[in-house]
Amino acid sequence: MKLCHVPIRRFLIVGVFLAVIVVFQCGWTTYYSLLHADGSSVAFPVELSISGTSEKEGVGVFRSTTNNVTFASHSKEHASEKEADLVNDLEFDGGRNSKKGHILNNKSLKVENHEDAVYGSPQKRPKYADLSTSDMLLAVEKPSNVSRIQSVEMEPQVLKSPLSMLNNKLKMGTSSTKSRLVWPASLTHMNSLLLQSSNSAYMRVRWSSRRDRELLSAKLEIENARVIPNSSGLYAPIFRDVSKFSRSYELMERKLKVFIYREGAKPIFHQPKMRGIYASEGWFMKLMEGSKKFIVRDPQKAHLFYLPFSSQMLRVALSDRKLMEQYLEKYVELIAGRYRFWNRTGGADHFLVACHDWAYHITRQPMKDCIRSLCNSNVAKGFQIGKDTTLPVTYIHSMMDPLRRFAGKPPSERSILAFFAGSMHGYLRSILLKHWENKEPDMKIFGPMSRDLEGKKMYMEYMNSSKYCICARGYEVHTPRIIEAIFSECVPVIISDNYVPPLFEVLKWEAFSVFVRERDIPSLRTILLSIPQEKYLALHLGVKKVQQHFLWHKVPVKYDLFHMILHAIWNNRLSQIRPR
Repeated sequence: MKLCHVPIRRFLIVGVFLAVIVVFQCGWTTYYSLLHADGSSVAFPVELSISGTSEKEGVGVFRSTTNNVTFASHSKEHASEKEADLVNDLEFDGGRNSKKGHILNNKSLKVENHEDAVYGSPQKRPKYADLSTSDMLLAVEKPSNVSRIQSVEMEPQVLKSPLSMLNNKLKMGTSSTKSRLVWPASLTHMNSLLLQSSNSAYMRVRWSSRRDRELLSAKLEIENARVIPNSSGLYAPIFRDVSKFSRSYELMERKLKVFIYREGAKPIFHQPKMRGIYASEGWFMKLMEGSKKFIVRDPQKAHLFYLPFSSQMLRVALSDRKLMEQYLEKYVELIAGRYRFWNRTGGADHFLVACHDWAYHITRQPMKDCIRSLCNSNVAKGFQIGKDTTLPVTYIHSMMDPLRRFAGKPPSERSILAFFAGSMHGYLRSILLKHWENKEPDMKIFGPMSRDLEGKKMYMEYMNSSKYCICARGYEVHTPRIIEAIFSECVPVIISDNYVPPLFEVLKWEAFSVFVRERDIPSLRTILLSIPQEKYLALHLGVKKVQQHFLWHKVPVKYDLFHMILHAIWNNRLSQIRPR
């Protein structure tokens, strides 16, 4: 009897052992494939930081002027909006060690800013303790009543890899590239993507409208624009096609009409932030809502529909990327249910302007078919050339004087080959300093400079005395140093793989800037020295001529930044239009 039990017992032990191995292998294979498979979707809990960096918990308290209610936002910090001084820290840090702006009264909202922030001490509280009250920020301003969007249950956040998103077929068209994209994308490759988008992307509509026919007519006029050697106020070498741009701009001024949704309560909607690192979205909102030339009250007459929210204010209110995305989903449901225009095109004739680092994350699902004007224009992370457009990062110190510029020296007085100074945001800048700090007398490469008056003066002197200004990415691909270099008449050297530069659709960036791949930092000096003097002088002239297109004015003027951003959106809208 015992002899019979022994084999049975051994068989059971072996069977259990094999079952454990099979279960372990299945579980590990699933996990590994989710973590590493190219083109797959990876599910992360909402609380997990994508960057993998440490985060801090904090609570931000502010008051809404619309509802007179105090809201609190709780988060594990990922994004830092610490807006450093122009001289020392002129770039997005993408968010790693943030302090939060906390104290507000019932008339204004203070956002973290090196000039106007009020900081509070971190507190540990449940992450979504006040979700229901913060959702009240979506209150709709209507003549008779107020609509309130309720909170939703949190789900694990599903993130698709950049390669899978960019290798999918174009959502707006019928054809796509079958070859896999190779990273990093060169400027030449991005140019080819722009050309490809103009040949393939189009807007599907549920029913046609008179506005579509007007846009098609404008598009045909632009394509058949007569060649002009010189257009008043424009410098041809910095444009891809100055004749087409001139005609397109003229038609935009004459024909374009925009409808702005009234829905949405302040401070997230209709309340522009006019100073600091994210000021581009605020200045555009302010000037767009105050425009008499482009705005119509009757949506039936509109060619484009503006979604007037501030990604910066939304970040302060909710702090969590998934919550921000859900908040925008509810906003889209609101306007789609109240108006018929979103449903006609799926949002393809709608646009948004957003400068916060997270903007491309929180809009890529609820507003994926919209024309997105984004500061964080990373073609490897879902930015679609030809549909989306790059919003320039312009650091504004004073809303009363947005035209703050440096007095650039002529080329003959620029004795320094290259200059960089700034905080060590991201992985790239430490590599830059490793190779070039204190290595060559004509390469002035530093870390953070002093923030006192002497340090500011020294920073400006370096920019004004350098031939090339190094514009190295921070945590994200964008940096305001590009525009600062242009203002100081210093040729920008852009070191940021996969970054789509501002106004890419119409400007020929190689005519006034230099692009260097991140891997070529060890050869940076050799690359710059290899540029002939004649070529440098042409680049310098291009920088001077392009300045007017990156300036904000309290009252917009022809060809300024407000008009150029609006034209980029108009241009991409036209590219979607085709004869039925």
